[in-house]
Amino acid sequence: MDNLNERLSWLIKELNITKTAFADKLNVSQAFVSQICSGVKQPSDRTLADISREFSVSEEWIRTGKGKPFIEVSPDEELDYILGQIGAGADETIVRIIRAYWKLDEKEKAAVRKLIDNLAEKE
Repeated sequence: MDNLNERLSWLIKELNITKTAFADKLNVSQAFVSQICSGVKQPSDRTLADISREFSVSEEWIRTGKGKPFIEVSPDEELDYILGQIGAGADETIVRIIRAYWKLDEKEKAAVRKLIDNLAEKE
């Protein structure tokens, strides 16, 4: 991957998301993402910083291709990010699930935890 547009195209494929989903995370249009991936346009410094932050990707790798693409984050850092997204109302379904969970009694919570453990094993 010799240039930035190739790296971003690779990244979108590696993340297994659409250009539309990628664009939505960055608050830009799908057309803009397509133009970047094809080399028609160059992303701003802010867009590159947003990509790095939203997808845990090394900004140096995006710009130069040097180093590892993905930034390794600790489980605590990942949880902090997830909780921040939940707190910001990024996914109303998750907010509803958490609220409903806290209203359950201990036996019901144990059943939910068992279900989650079973789902996590399938990953």
